[in-house]
Amino acid sequence: MSNVLGYIKNNSQETQRLIGLKYEQLEQLINQAIALHMQKQQDIEAKKVRIINKGGGRKVKLSTEEQILLTLIYLRHLTTFQLLGIQFGVSESTANDTFNYWFPLLQELLPSSLLEQVKKNASDYEIVQEILTEYELIVDSCEQPRERPREYKEQKKYYSGKKKKHTFKNQIIVLPDGQDIVDVIAGQPGPKSDISLFRESQKTFDSNQRFKGDKGYQGEISIKTPTKKPKKGELSQLQKEKNKEMASNRIFVEHLIRLVKIFRSASERFRLNPHKYEQVIQTICGLVRFRIRALVLPL
Repeated sequence: MSNVLGYIKNNSQETQRLIGLKYEQLEQLINQAIALHMQKQQDIEAKKVRIINKGGGRKVKLSTEEQILLTLIYLRHLTTFQLLGIQFGVSESTANDTFNYWFPLLQELLPSSLLEQVKKNASDYEIVQEILTEYELIVDSCEQPRERPREYKEQKKYYSGKKKKHTFKNQIIVLPDGQDIVDVIAGQPGPKSDISLFRESQKTFDSNQRFKGDKGYQGEISIKTPTKKPKKGELSQLQKEKNKEMASNRIFVEHLIRLVKIFRSASERFRLNPHKYEQVIQTICGLVRFRIRALVLPL
């Protein structure tokens, strides 16, 4: 058993600080991930043409529990694979391979949003879309630094003048009380405006769906936004009070974005292959939904 796993078992109250989930949630996630892993291995085994007997070859150094824990710690702390390997007593390449095997399984197990969760069933998807029209959903976006692209066109495409660096942009839409993530768009170029990104994703929702957003969404009919201060003018006291009330109602999306950014893989400079970015962010959003108990895994 690795020191990390042993520490968590002996200090369960520290689990959320280490990986972003409570101890009982970690146990449940590990059990479900192992079940999904075994199912996939059985499918592979059924199609495999064996040359050597089952059980041959190099032995795995880490237990499945430790492999899942390694993956969660990388998402939470964004440490290097070299240091992660030292912590778990394996090589840097083994730590890298372990992470790249398990995080897609976690993504499959933890849908990133409510719409993602029901999209496989067309009737459920339509029902959820209709139910959502009863609410004013809250929309917001954020940027995350990425490695500088090598090609000039890619550099230009991802360079954000606002952040003065190359970035990815993500959009999150949540329920009015912040109890669940409704939709996630991840990995868009940083310079893309908030309103352009929203208009591209709006087709996901019913045409009657209403939203709330900040001043970056002004000009979109379906989004209620704060009143902007007129040029060389001032807002009335009533307008200021309404803006303050709207900000207090919209704060829930900021809270959920903060929970996403607790996982440093979603906040600090992204160092993995850029093609994996969307998958990593969706995995983290699934972990956040599981953390706030919006997503319940089957027993």
